[in-house]
Amino acid sequence: MKIDILQEIIEKKISKKRFAVLTNLMNGKSELFELGNQLSDDFKVHKKDIENYFSHKKNGIISETNIFIQNYTKPIEVIIVGAVHIAQYLIDFSKNLNLMITIIDPREYFTKKQKFQNVKIINEWPEKILKKIQTDNNYALITLTHDPKIDDSALQFALKNKFFYIGALGSKKTHDKRCKRLKEYGYTSEQINSIHGPIGLKLGGKSAPEIALSIISQLVLEINRLNV
Repeated sequence: MKIDILQEIIEKKISKKRFAVLTNLMNGKSELFELGNQLSDDFKVHKKDIENYFSHKKNGIISETNIFIQNYTKPIEVIIVGAVHIAQYLIDFSKNLNLMITIIDPREYFTKKQKFQNVKIINEWPEKILKKIQTDNNYALITLTHDPKIDDSALQFALKNKFFYIGALGSKKTHDKRCKRLKEYGYTSEQINSIHGPIGLKLGGKSAPEIALSIISQLVLEINRLNV
């Protein structure tokens, strides 16, 4: 592989762009691919197959061709609202899952009390900071504070911007009250029902690490559904 291709791969990985590396196994030529890009003569005859493998994030030799494709996917961006104990375990569980985590909590006491490492922490109200973040459907939201003054604005933002996963911590009673408030804010039943609440798969756990495991398991399940 030529040095300029390797340099381009490094640059795109740093910028968190989604792309694939194509290699013609007959002559060893390689090039980068993104949707909408023009393909060279070595690859354009297999354009439809390449786009299919790319859209499904499949790696390997494309069936009935001499083309090898290696996909590089964008990390899933996870916004956690609430610098609580559960968030620490979520970070631990996510280390090898290609997730980029940002914690938002206006309460500086909580971010100082908990020991968070290698994660971006923003001490600001969600409704203020989220407007400054360019989001897409590659984003997930997890709210953990139980405080409507903090959680509700984040939930509304995620619903408006069609996050692929939205989960909110709290009992069934708490979630029912949350849904009622969102309905009063003008959100439809379909939108409200897209929120995972109470959050997490039903694993039966009660401790902070067990709850975090149930949340991260549900998130991974939704990521895999997203990629199907």
